[in-house]
Amino acid sequence: MKKICFALLLGLIANAAHGQINVPETGEDKLGSWVMFFGNARFTERFSISPEIQYRTYEVGSNFNQLLIRNGFNWHINDKATATLGYGYIATDGTFEEPNGEENTTEHRFYGQFALKNAVGKIKFSHRYRLEQRFINSPTSGNDTQYRARYLLRLTYPINETWYVSAYDEVFINLQEPIFSQNRLYTSVGYKWSKNLRSEFGYLKNHFTGINYDRLQLGFWYSLDLRNETSDNNKANFEQGKRMF
Repeated sequence: MKKICFALLLGLIANAAHGQINVPETGEDKLGSWVMFFGNARFTERFSISPEIQYRTYEVGSNFNQLLIRNGFNWHINDKATATLGYGYIATDGTFEEPNGEENTTEHRFYGQFALKNAVGKIKFSHRYRLEQRFINSPTSGNDTQYRARYLLRLTYPINETWYVSAYDEVFINLQEPIFSQNRLYTSVGYKWSKNLRSEFGYLKNHFTGINYDRLQLGFWYSLDLRNETSDNNKANFEQGKRMF
């Protein structure tokens, strides 16, 4: 009887060890990082472009997860409302482990969005509504087209003229099964280097069904206003033309 119990115990231990060996490592217990750049070039009172690039890793500074390159064409309806049409290219390594010969999933994404701004006292609110059409090419499952809606609510509070704190929550809803995609909860401290450049250092909790990721974020925002430059150039050209005649 003792021999039988001992054999069964060994079998259970072997099965548990085998199961642990075959369980894929997701990187959920690792602290990852996102490094981001957001630009905005304002050409006229109504129109601007907003290039963007993000590099995301499963671990801080290493183990590639995702590269996102995106650009939007913006229509400034007024100083509180903006509509955008844009395109993004996304390359994603969906596995924490890095086997030899692995191919990334690629995506071509078209999106439209509407953004609103308002304030209550010193607290600034921003709302972003986005609809995405995603053309996904996976090396394992082939081509697929998906649709997704997103809503982001962001709060910003100025500490002084240069420092501020910020937080946001963004929910992602698929327009096909499964309905829930993900939720992002974020908080940060920001610093304004100049009227054109600011940066933020923050923490993101990225929740998917059954899994959560923790990410440090370092972001830079650079804005370029070409309206005054264009106006000054037109004025200079006009004055030069008067002197010629």
